Amino acid sequence: MSQQGAALQSYNNELVKCIEDLCTKREELNQQILQEEEEKNKLQNDIRILTEKLAKVNEGLARKMATRNEFDRTIAETEAAYMKILESSQTLLTVLKREAGTLNQVNENNDNKDS
Repeated sequence: MSQQGAALQSYNNELVKCIEDLCTKREELNQQILQEEEEKNKLQNDIRILTEKLAKVNEGLARKMATRNEFDRTIAETEAAYMKILESSQTLLTVLKREAGTLNQVNENNDNKDS
């Protein structure tokens, strides 16, 4: 019977050791889980912050692009108006030269008649 008692004690000791090993492994795993959850929370916070920054940058870009488009429109309209002014100036100069030539001829004709 003492041999059975010794075997039972040996099994009991081995069982207790296995349970302790499992508890140790569980605690190690639990620590890893806690660390990874902490890292996950930090990353989620970083993502939130970066998402907010991205939204602000996108808003700023949208405003700046709209302003740039207004500049482009204003420049195009101004250049078109300037080209019309140049064309009108050229036309006016041509008409003025023609009229001046006509007046010079009339004046020369009048000078010739007076002489």
